Amino acid sequence: MKAVQITTLDGPEAIELVELPSPEPGDDQVLIRVRAAGVAFPEVLQSRGLYQLKPELPFTPGAEIAGEVISAPDGSGFSPGDRVAALCLLGGFAEEALASLDLTFPIPDGISYEQGAAIVFNYGTAYFALVERGHLQAGESVLVHGAAGGVGTAAIQVAKAFGAGRVIAVTSTPEKGAIALAAGADAFVLPDGFKDAVKEQGGVDIVVDPVGGDRFTDSLRCLNENGRLLVIGFTAGEIPTVKVNRLLLNNVSVVGVGWGAYALSRPGHIATEWAALAPHLESGALRPVVGPTFPLAEAAQALLTLDERRATGKVLLIP
Repeated sequence: MKAVQITTLDGPEAIELVELPSPEPGDDQVLIRVRAAGVAFPEVLQSRGLYQLKPELPFTPGAEIAGEVISAPDGSGFSPGDRVAALCLLGGFAEEALASLDLTFPIPDGISYEQGAAIVFNYGTAYFALVERGHLQAGESVLVHGAAGGVGTAAIQVAKAFGAGRVIAVTSTPEKGAIALAAGADAFVLPDGFKDAVKEQGGVDIVVDPVGGDRFTDSLRCLNENGRLLVIGFTAGEIPTVKVNRLLLNNVSVVGVGWGAYALSRPGHIATEWAALAPHLESGALRPVVGPTFPLAEAAQALLTLDERRATGKVLLIP
């Protein structure tokens, strides 16, 4: 089978397309014919050796896939040909991949493979951030940074599906703003002057921030009393600092959102999140926004699209 491998830590341009034998499933694993693989910022970091997960070289990256079951253990509930989404952690950028039974989930009929490959990571992160860590309450207002990207569009939809009132998107261009509106946001603002624009609209109760950088302090200033700023990541590159007197004076909170480490250390937790998301996937309230798609041979370009912050929606590889 064809697979993408990271053979050196010289960045996205250095990855290679190689031929590998098909993987051999263990007793608790599902072998999946990959129809779509999600591309995420951690894979960009892995290509430079900057992510906390540092497999021995060479290795096949790719944590999130959708496809058809090739084989599954007896009694698993899965049969050859079943349409599934899975979190495989590594090995997803290939024509075939393995996933643990407890991280493999049936895709609803109305969800394509491309959309299926955009669910587990982004929507799991958004659900964990807003519902589990942010304690979103019905009618609360939410501000989403990076709102045209994979996590951003997921956060917009999860906020709406789980009871948020007004959702405001922050996007770098009006064109990306249109994508955020199509994903369900009520309004968008541009980064320059976003604080004043949000304050004019009454402020917000929750900020979803996968960007970090120099927006952080103004995000705090957007919060109403008892507001929560959810720290998801730092795609801007700079890790911001907070003057805690701002938290004290305004009775607001900064909340860390480390979905992967939390969920993977608790067996069954991702399945519980999937069960919470599934009714909204079936109803159409959650519809992943598919972004640029690339063949395996162009995996470097897929990673660079994320690295250079050109992505809208979920970036995918199509084996």
